[in-house]
Amino acid sequence: MDDQGQATNLEELLDELTQAGEKDGKVSVGALIECVGRRSFGPLLMLAGLIALSPASGIPGMPTTVATLVVVVAVQFLLRRDHFWLPQWLLNRKVQHKRLCKMIKVLRRPAIFIDRFLRPRLVFMTHHAGIYAIAILCIIIAATMPPLEIMPFAATAAGAALATFGLALISNDGLVGLIAVAITGVVAGLVSYSFL
Repeated sequence: MDDQGQATNLEELLDELTQAGEKDGKVSVGALIECVGRRSFGPLLMLAGLIALSPASGIPGMPTTVATLVVVVAVQFLLRRDHFWLPQWLLNRKVQHKRLCKMIKVLRRPAIFIDRFLRPRLVFMTHHAGIYAIAILCIIIAATMPPLEIMPFAATAAGAALATFGLALISNDGLVGLIAVAITGVVAGLVSYSFL
């Protein structure tokens, strides 16, 4: 954790997400967001990507919900807001707590492995102009997600790109940001192949 108590790697973010839960066995997007904080662009991107990567992405409309979350947050980031507003209907969307725990359990071991390689480098990718470029790329990725719902696993590639961008910002690792750009190229290829 950093001095402000925010996650600085993937395992810490997963630890934060385990805190979310509600009595009816479901967890709302709002509860997940409260766990990672509404002030940080990186953790919110990472959260959106993880939801898109999880079994929850198979719920009809969930990729569109994730895309909306990304666009709303990224636009507000570009407008330099320090506290992100989100619509109530989006905050009220829920996923099964069991699915969330299953996703976290699956990701835990890879998270520990990935975290060993994270460190601040190529910081031009995660500061100033670089972070604004990431926000714009994430809006473009999000715009592809609703039409990709009809293709199995296509939204998963978009989720991987979003999660990787989020991880780059959390860990201040520009190399991870470049990997996310490469994944974005894969998403662009899927869109081109499917609709052009």
